[in-house]
Amino acid sequence: MITNPSDTPQLPLKGVLQTNLQAIAPTWFEYSVVAHPHTTDYGGIVWHGAYIAWMEEARIECLRSIGVEFTDLVALGCDLPVVDLALRYHHPVQMGMAAIVKTRMSEMSGVRINWDYQIESIDGQTLFVSAKVTLVAVDREKGKILRQLPPIVKDALVKLSES
Repeated sequence: MITNPSDTPQLPLKGVLQTNLQAIAPTWFEYSVVAHPHTTDYGGIVWHGAYIAWMEEARIECLRSIGVEFTDLVALGCDLPVVDLALRYHHPVQMGMAAIVKTRMSEMSGVRINWDYQIESIDGQTLFVSAKVTLVAVDREKGKILRQLPPIVKDALVKLSES
């Protein structure tokens, strides 16, 4: 929670965007998924786009774990669209299988934020997908790249990168 009035953002927030973080995410944030029928093709293999959706979910949950709610970014007028995406498929995930999506912020340079991903078997023995994603902060109203991240978001991400 924001306890110092000088830390209060200009717009009211719905979530719990924190500057004093209690728990810092580990180097890799882990998010569990299951390959349900709607994510697979007729052969029971996970459709390639499902991996991207899982990565997005993992990133959103990682941010939530450090107090950054996506609804708060919207309230601040900030969006973080993907501007670069690179995936490598190593082994397919099949219908009914569980997997772990591991993500971490690898670099933050100005308004560019780079994330690494690994989608692995539960036991960590099989690597299904590895990926890199670059986000950039955009003013939602103007649709233009921001000159800088909102300070409250930058502070939270700096703490994530230091963990």
